[in-house]
Amino acid sequence: MRCHNCAMGELEIEVKFTNNDQQTWIEQVYHYLTFHYQVKRIENILVVSEDALRDLHDFCKDHMDVNEVFFRIGSQTWKPILESVEIMNAHWIDDVIKNKQVISYYQPIISSDKQVYAYELLARFIGKNGQLIFPNEIFSAARTRGRLYALDRLCRMTAVKHAVRLQNVKAFINFIPTSIYSPEHCLKSTIMLAQQLNLKQEMLVFEVVETDKVDDVEHLKTILNYYKSKGFSYALDDVGEGFNTESLLKELTPPRYMKLDMKYVRGGVSKSDEKQQIASRLLEVANDLGSIPLAEGVETKMILSG
Repeated sequence: MRCHNCAMGELEIEVKFTNNDQQTWIEQVYHYLTFHYQVKRIENILVVSEDALRDLHDFCKDHMDVNEVFFRIGSQTWKPILESVEIMNAHWIDDVIKNKQVISYYQPIISSDKQVYAYELLARFIGKNGQLIFPNEIFSAARTRGRLYALDRLCRMTAVKHAVRLQNVKAFINFIPTSIYSPEHCLKSTIMLAQQLNLKQEMLVFEVVETDKVDDVEHLKTILNYYKSKGFSYALDDVGEGFNTESLLKELTPPRYMKLDMKYVRGGVSKSDEKQQIASRLLEVANDLGSIPLAEGVETKMILSG
């Protein structure tokens, strides 16, 4: 069964009216919308399509107190109805996902003896004009429209396909923990594709991105245990100062790899005692856990004398 959250169906938006004194308005709004759209109602909450939301947005702006009308998609937090225009303006992300306008770039991971140890497969997105769309813009739009699940799945599947070109090196594939509701459903297609392409389990490393933003530790443990049960290893990304996972790491199966955040590598690390202390701490923790430490964003070489 395909994961419901990864599918690209029509948006369903909940709209909540918080002023119980406006029952007459709510009744009239509901009556009007049902003549033009499919609408569900649960007390003061209407479940509407995106087209209905456009009408409702304009009506509320003209005839109601917009501070008393809120909307949300899925499990997102409630937001003022006027902000729903952001959802409509981000509709272009649906085409990016449906048309699979994504490719993978190969970022080499180099060992200390200057050999290519692995490649991180980075998702890059192509606009209709053929130009690249920055990942931050893509993921921001996907979050706004509740499409993060579908986008993350597309990126994972694309990366697995690109991993076929690699030989005798590992492939690091990113995933966002909050984009996965149930590992058994959301990750099943990814695992099946890897098996169909005859990719060995030890070749693939699934990398937890936005590690420093993990709130639901139990959910993350479920995901990582699922990957482990299928024979894959995992990496933690963006390790650095203020990283809350010294306690988190005690609850997880030790990661095979730990990545030092790029901001502690670039920008004069050779002259910064603070950054060097953070890097040293990563090495210490990684050694204690038996993990392999990685530094992200190394672009210069320093020759030490003496």
